[in-house]
Amino acid sequence: MARLDWRHYSAIALLTFLIFLPGRMTLPPLDRDEPRYMEASAQMLETGNFIDVKFLDQKRYLQPAGIYWLEAEAEAIFGGPSARHVAWPYRIPSLIAVTSAVTLTAWLGSLLFGAMTGLLAAAFLAVSTLMTAEGRMATIDTVLLFDILLVQGALLKTYLSAQQGRVAPFKWALLFWLALGCGLMLKGPVVLIPSFGTIGALWLCERRREWWRGLRFKCGWLIALAVVLPWCIAIGFVSHGAFFRDAVEVNFLGKIGQGQQAHGLPMGYHLAVFLLAFWPGSFFAVLALPQIWARRHEMAVRYLLCWIIPHWLVFEIIATKLPHYVLPTYPAIAILASAGIMAWAPAVPRHLVGRWLTRLYGALWLIVGLALAVSGGVLIWRDQHFVHPLLIFGSVLACVTLGASGVALLQARRRVAAIWAVLSAVLIHLGLFLIVIPKLSTIQLAPHAAALFKAHRICGDQTTLLSPSYSEPSLAFLVGTQTKLFGVSAAATYMAWRPQCTLVLIDVKAEGRFKAVLGDQQEDLELLGRVSGLNYSNGHKLDLGLWRLKAAP
Repeated sequence: MARLDWRHYSAIALLTFLIFLPGRMTLPPLDRDEPRYMEASAQMLETGNFIDVKFLDQKRYLQPAGIYWLEAEAEAIFGGPSARHVAWPYRIPSLIAVTSAVTLTAWLGSLLFGAMTGLLAAAFLAVSTLMTAEGRMATIDTVLLFDILLVQGALLKTYLSAQQGRVAPFKWALLFWLALGCGLMLKGPVVLIPSFGTIGALWLCERRREWWRGLRFKCGWLIALAVVLPWCIAIGFVSHGAFFRDAVEVNFLGKIGQGQQAHGLPMGYHLAVFLLAFWPGSFFAVLALPQIWARRHEMAVRYLLCWIIPHWLVFEIIATKLPHYVLPTYPAIAILASAGIMAWAPAVPRHLVGRWLTRLYGALWLIVGLALAVSGGVLIWRDQHFVHPLLIFGSVLACVTLGASGVALLQARRRVAAIWAVLSAVLIHLGLFLIVIPKLSTIQLAPHAAALFKAHRICGDQTTLLSPSYSEPSLAFLVGTQTKLFGVSAAATYMAWRPQCTLVLIDVKAEGRFKAVLGDQQEDLELLGRVSGLNYSNGHKLDLGLWRLKAAP
């Protein structure tokens, strides 16, 4: 099979869709980024303001409004007012994006190395740990990845046309600049790193730029500008320039010099977490390194390295680091890892140290896989002291398939090993999202607290919830804009000032200070109910009580 056709791509898309569908309705809002996106999108629909993005009463000037438009539209089509606090409609853009990104990876791999490489690359990307998590959440990362793959696809077609001595058709330049404009609407200048990083790296390697003519630079930038400029003018006018100051100076440039939100980490972080983040493809990528080095001057390998290295280096250098920052490089890595299995003759490191380091990495890879396979059963047991038979069966099957992959690796049968590893990952993820997460009560703290509040709303939709001890965005999304994330003293003061329609959700450890601020009014406090669980964002165990003043009618 030299090339994939529309039937193969349709099958890849359908299979990816089915793999990522489980868990979307059962996953609670995952703190902290996801509920911020969802709540801001919901407020867009409620207020009709699609320019100025807000989370509760706070300006959300982190990136342009593109992702919020997509999620608001998905909520309007699939949700509606009755599903305003339901998470799954907001996750539809990420489902479409992850399906499209995996399919595009198969297309790119097929263009460069043939059909089988494209298929395996799509599989490696689809079952990777990071993609499995990001593809189920209503965040920006998989949508941005899809957009970057459109940019890279147009760039690759332009580059390949130049290799054949002709200028690429205009449609690829149009796609490049349209996707670039959409990327600017999603994440601002971040999209320029993989796009122009690839172009710049290719120029440094080849010292030629004739193929740039296919991108139509003279008029192309106007296309990108036409996509992003209207909103930029509108938000500049509405915010009096505050958006550009916060988004560029604080959020974008601020991440370079110092770690934001406790995410400052040293160089090498992304390399260290790659073992888990790209599992199970991570070890196969390491196995392909000798082949990649030997073929580094070949056109296809050079292009993929020029895609990976600039982006990776930028996000290793900046102070703020999160695993998903290098997600746009994973399709290229998946293609190279797959080419090492499907397109090239096997190779091993020449030096003894390299061979032993590869074996050590393989041992760690196997340990990580086994840990993932048994983690679901362990979590259920620790949470509920219950053994789920189907989950145990799935875990055992995942361990068996992972063991078969390890045996095949020892026998130097990399293709067989890759297939077994992908199957093991699918089994692990299905168990996690179909059985484990829906049954974990410890991560259901926000849904339980929201349900308790809704059962005791004394003024209907006008009831205000003050939550000084549990200030996670998931609670704000599930309750709505009537949530106020005050501190303990401010919550007590607000309740004393407006007792009729105010409820306070507070941890047992902070109740003494809360009552002290209320003073004599504490005698009128009434406990309406309690919920307890784990705030998995910071690891704190909470015992939350919902209080009102009895004097309030």
